[in-house]
Amino acid sequence: MEIESLRLSGLQRLRLERFDDERGFFLESYRQPLYEKLGIPTRFVQDNLSFSHKGVVRGLHFSSGQAKLISVVQGRIWDVALDCRPDSPTFGQWEAIELNSEELTQFFIPAGFAHGYCALSDTAYVQYKVSTPYDPALERSIRWNDPSLQIPWPARNPIVSQRDQTSPLFREVFATCISG
Repeated sequence: MEIESLRLSGLQRLRLERFDDERGFFLESYRQPLYEKLGIPTRFVQDNLSFSHKGVVRGLHFSSGQAKLISVVQGRIWDVALDCRPDSPTFGQWEAIELNSEELTQFFIPAGFAHGYCALSDTAYVQYKVSTPYDPALERSIRWNDPSLQIPWPARNPIVSQRDQTSPLFREVFATCISG
């Protein structure tokens, strides 16, 4: 496995090792001790699977203290992480990478980041591990197309949930951090 630190502190792209033979392939998608050795000591407690059609945008979502490990089981996505850590030098900045089922990469997003993605293929199955169980009381969101963030979503007419269309802007969520 190869691990690559990305521009924003804590974000990492992982390239998994694949073993091919005449039957197809095998890969180990997660082993806690190996991830700890690579500098990802996060303990994951829940797995989620999401299915989206081409042009669907999901996010930007975050939950207090929740890290994520994103993989694409089938298809392609453009995956975005937004730094929501007020004490971070990159607070309010985002980074995006493409994930797809052919390259067998994962995107580690530590706690303190909002997450969203756009499905690039006709269908996309996204698997993600999270470090805390889902709790609606802790879940927050930021409007996916907040003009201040200037995220160039790769969908001409995206399909977006009502919740994501009406989420607050970044400055509204973090008003006290930005103003003071």
